[in-house]
Amino acid sequence: MPTEMQQTLAAPATLEGSSLHTGQKVTLTIKPAPADSGFQFRRIDLDDQPFIDADVDKVQTVERATTLAEGSVKVHTVEHVISALTGMGVDNALIEMDANEPPIGDGSAAPYVELIKQAGIVTQDVPAKVWEIREPLYFDSGNGSYITIVPDKNFRISCTNVGPEGRFTQFFSSIVTPGIYEKEIAPARTFVYYEDVKPLLDKGLIKGGSLENAVVIRGEEVMSKEPLRFDNEFARHKALDVIGDLMLSGKRITGHVICVKPGHGPNTKMASILKREYLRMRSMVPPLAIPKGEAVLDINDILKILPHRYPFLLVDRIIDFEGDNKCTGVKNVTINEPFFPGHFPGHPIMPGVLQVEAMAQVASCLMLRKPENQGKIGYFMSADNVKWRHPVLPGDTLFIEAEILKMRRNIGFAHCKCVVNGEVVSSGELKFALIDE
Repeated sequence: MPTEMQQTLAAPATLEGSSLHTGQKVTLTIKPAPADSGFQFRRIDLDDQPFIDADVDKVQTVERATTLAEGSVKVHTVEHVISALTGMGVDNALIEMDANEPPIGDGSAAPYVELIKQAGIVTQDVPAKVWEIREPLYFDSGNGSYITIVPDKNFRISCTNVGPEGRFTQFFSSIVTPGIYEKEIAPARTFVYYEDVKPLLDKGLIKGGSLENAVVIRGEEVMSKEPLRFDNEFARHKALDVIGDLMLSGKRITGHVICVKPGHGPNTKMASILKREYLRMRSMVPPLAIPKGEAVLDINDILKILPHRYPFLLVDRIIDFEGDNKCTGVKNVTINEPFFPGHFPGHPIMPGVLQVEAMAQVASCLMLRKPENQGKIGYFMSADNVKWRHPVLPGDTLFIEAEILKMRRNIGFAHCKCVVNGEVVSSGELKFALIDE
């Protein structure tokens, strides 16, 4: 299965409009960003044009919107633009604004989806980091709001909206993919209950609110410039908010998010739990004491580095390191290898593809030797200029030489060869991706 790579925007794109809570005119520009940088906001209206990371640790207030702050610098109502970027599969982006709040548009994330499509999306050369939830996570606000995340091979969300006195109780559930997000989630508009309008105005909020950018619920009636876009539009908008708020954890996940009566407070609390549990998980990865210089790694050392096991562990020992870029491994080929009975019976030959795999494993030992890569897994991405020159037979000792030609973040390029009795029997240029376990 091919490794999924991170994505960013192909070009800048700009959206202008009014903000919901402050009512200010604002110009927002989304721009490409380097791999592993995530989402950042930048206030270009301020003298030093400060940055604010889209990080749950930066969350300051969550009343009717999510506000991030870095010192005295703030950005309000960040959930819609982050939700759109996440839902459309963008991993890294810079979001520049000349005010403290993004444009509200029509109250949905659809304008941001169109902005992302206008900018275009490009693949980066670093593997995507997606955390697979394996144990349930749970948050209970104590006032009827619940969020649970349980294992699932996809990113899935099930959301129940419950209004005052149970009004407009709605349910929405779906896998989240870019196509589904664009059509089924992004168009859902924000909404407010009529009895909440005056208290919000008294607090200096929703100054830019109108029926152009929000649905107002009065009693059992809906006040809007257009009919509801979905019969469960409010539950869909809550799911939209949850996607944006959870991404403040800094990690994409696969898991089923089940929420009842969500809001920005519970959402960001769960984002904090996600971040805490991810860091706890990573702390359980033990550091590997891999020697530098002239040293030998025996099979026990190799078992600590590589995830492979019998019958697919194809290196018995690392016998030499040359600096940080070269090493030599050994594979003792015996008649007891599990592939010999079926590979040219009566004339046993080691399969060439397994020689390439042995090269990849030795190169992985070399790359995983670096402290910043310890605890990761090396995934084979491609093999070029592979040549097999001589057969490898039972009784041969395979010396496997690997040299790292270059490393670009998590991607490594290596030249490798297998040698028997001083003769090169196979060689190739391999490409690897290092990702978290």
